[in-house]
Parts: sequence; C-alpha cells; structure tokens
Amino acid sequence: MKKLFTIILIIICPHAFAQDSLKTFNNSRIRITSTGMEVLGGWGIANLGANAVAWSGSSPGQARYFYQMNIAWGAVDFGTALLGFTGTQKYKNKKLTAAETLKEQERIEKIFRFNEVLDIAYLGAGIYLKVAGDSRNSPIMKGYGEAVILQGSFLLIFDGIMYHAEKQNGGKLRHFLEKNPITFDGRRVGIIFNM
Repeated sequence: MKKLFTIILIIICPHAFAQDSLKTFNNSRIRITSTGMEVLGGWGIANLGANAVAWSGSSPGQARYFYQMNIAWGAVDFGTALLGFTGTQKYKNKKLTAAETLKEQERIEKIFRFNEVLDIAYLGAGIYLKVAGDSRNSPIMKGYGEAVILQGSFLLIFDGIMYHAEKQNGGKLRHFLEKNPITFDGRRVGIIFNM
C-alpha cells in the first residue's frame, strides 16, 4: 500500500506544480492582453476627446476631415479594446489544460500577428489617400489619408509590441511544456513521449 501511495504521490506532485505553472502562464497572458486593451482603449478615448474638440472648432477643409476620421478610429479602437478586454476576462478564473493553454496562447499570438498585416494595409491605404488627395487637390482625401497614416502607425507599433510580449510569454510556456511532458487535467494523467 505504501508503494502504491508513493507512486501516486510521485505522479500527482509534478502535476500539481504543472497546474500552478499553467495558471501562472494563463494569468500572464491575461495580464498582457488586458493591459494592451487598456492602452488601446485609452488611445481610443484620447482620439475621441481631443479630435472632437478640435473638429468642433475647425473650419471646413483638410484639418476638419483629419479630425473626423480620427474620431471614427477612436470609436473603433475603444470598441475593439472593450470587446478584447471583456473577452479576456472570461479566462480569468478558468482552469485550462496544457493543450488548452497552448491553444489560447497560439491564438492570441496569431491575432496580433494578423493585426500587424492589417496595420501595414492601413498605412498603404492612408498613403494612397494622401497622395491621391495631393494630386487631385482633394481636402477630404488628404485629411482622411493623414488620419489613416497616423492611426495605422500607432496600431502597427501597438500590435508589434503586443505580439512580442505575447510571443515571449508563449516561448516560456512552450519551454515549460517541453520540460514537463506529463499532463494532468484533474481527472486524467498522461505522459507525452517525443519521438
């Protein structure tokens, strides 16, 4: 009986450590994403407020269109941040297995990597609008183009920082999972053999 109990302890103790470590990785991912969404939401609110004030006091022309487009982006950024923040919070007290933790980590990394590609497209669209506005002497195209360039630049920097922060956390998680191939989800115990 003592031998059986010892074997069970040897199997379960690393799993209890693994579960605590997985919780740490999940909490880190949630903290990184939540902080990022707070920054994005703050940027959105700042755009809404500052550009609304500037827009209300501006005369018709390129600057007015610049402020108008920034207001629209501010609303989208704030809405995106709100959805991202609330979506992240649903994982706060959820216990995830190693496979689920890895899946969520890879998902968030892919989201920020994909967003970087979109940000480059925004910059291209903004540059196109600005150049086309200059050649056509169109204040609306120039104003919108400058705003899209500004917003795309911020988002490219933001998504790049977020991707690298998430990737770093994911690297630690992947390293941990390589070093701890035994899995335990509360009901089942398994050993992973790399071939």
